Amino acid sequence: MAAERTVIVIEPGKRWVPLKLRDVWAYRELLYFLTWRDVKVRYKQTLLGAAWAILQPLLTMLIFTLIFGRLAGIKSDDVPYPVFAYAGLLIWTFFSNSMTNSGNSLVSNANLITKIYFPRLILPAAAVAAGLVDLMLAFIIQIFLMLYYRLPLTRGVVMIPALIILVTALAYGVGTWLSALNVKYRDIRYAIPFVVQIWMFASPVIYPLTLLPAKWRWLLMLNPLTGIIQNFRVALLGTSTFDWRSLGISTIITLCILIYAAYSFRRMERQFADVV
Repeated sequence: MAAERTVIVIEPGKRWVPLKLRDVWAYRELLYFLTWRDVKVRYKQTLLGAAWAILQPLLTMLIFTLIFGRLAGIKSDDVPYPVFAYAGLLIWTFFSNSMTNSGNSLVSNANLITKIYFPRLILPAAAVAAGLVDLMLAFIIQIFLMLYYRLPLTRGVVMIPALIILVTALAYGVGTWLSALNVKYRDIRYAIPFVVQIWMFASPVIYPLTLLPAKWRWLLMLNPLTGIIQNFRVALLGTSTFDWRSLGISTIITLCILIYAAYSFRRMERQFADVV
């Protein structure tokens, strides 16, 4: 009786790439340890340690207050300019640092990628999660500024956690997409600082949205950070009422970026170990 032959059929790959989010959840402990590692390594062998998380937005706020608040006389929605600027810088500093660190996370962890298996989506996630620690530390200065200028809290503060989750999702989406591109095109890491500089001035960090003519505000709202920063100031400082339109636009764009980044990352993931 002749032995049965094994037939192997080679078929083209499917266009739809599964995200395998169950694997990410299964490795949640690894996410915790990588996050804690990033926090410790960031301030290892530094003189000021975690104080840099506070000094970066604080010193930037002082410079912006002198240049844009005093010399340029930019309006600040009827609140002291230092408080206004710091609230915007609080969100922006977290976003820019998280995007930059997550964008470089795969290249900086090449030794892990080539040696062991784990869901690669964890690496940019750990970089963003580590930035949340800096955000919490920097938020302490915001509280002191509000106490100094005698600004009361409003009921809008209940929206702050939702806005932080939204900006975290945005940073993770952009950082995940950049991290995958950075593996294939190493000049991405040089482009990231340039993108960060342009993005800051295209966001209402140092100026209110009302500074622009009404007919051009829709263009700025296409930037997902616009609705986040604007409504974060409303929630924290009570500068006006919530702009649900801009917040809705930011939420939709953030979800689109997050979904696109996740599937783009998974399509390119199979080549990481070969080219990283």
